[in-house]
Amino acid sequence: MRLYPDRVVIIDDHTVVAEHVRASDRDHIVYDWQHYVPLVQRKPGALRNGAPFADLPDSLQRLRQALIRRPGGDRVMAQVLAAVPTFGLEAVLVAIDLVLQSGRPSAEHVLNVLARLHEGPPPERVDTALVIADEPIADTSRYDRLREEVGHG
Repeated sequence: MRLYPDRVVIIDDHTVVAEHVRASDRDHIVYDWQHYVPLVQRKPGALRNGAPFADLPDSLQRLRQALIRRPGGDRVMAQVLAAVPTFGLEAVLVAIDLVLQSGRPSAEHVLNVLARLHEGPPPERVDTALVIADEPIADTSRYDRLREEVGHG
């Protein structure tokens, strides 16, 4: 551990593992909620009253409030927090804002939006000489006929 006037640096095997702003007040504790993400994967209940999660960014706080009301909401919130190391905090916050605007927040929705934001532009259109002989027909009654043939109708 290296102590500087303005920060504390934790080093393991000549590699910086963590760096924090140094608290100047005695008995003042500084938390970084991102360090606790692996913990909430195992113990999602820690999200309810855990001190490190009091300083979550506004979007995450709003999502947490929306999800905690539901059964299993803390587990869903833990899934969203687990995306931060993979996608980055800014991308997760953008995805959460989009999901909250929809009014139906869920981990799957956030992860879907993150995946769509993370993927590149669609591939360029390829010109081809191939022609479809028979255009596909959107006919849902074909499914009903198949069910009747099998005896489920």
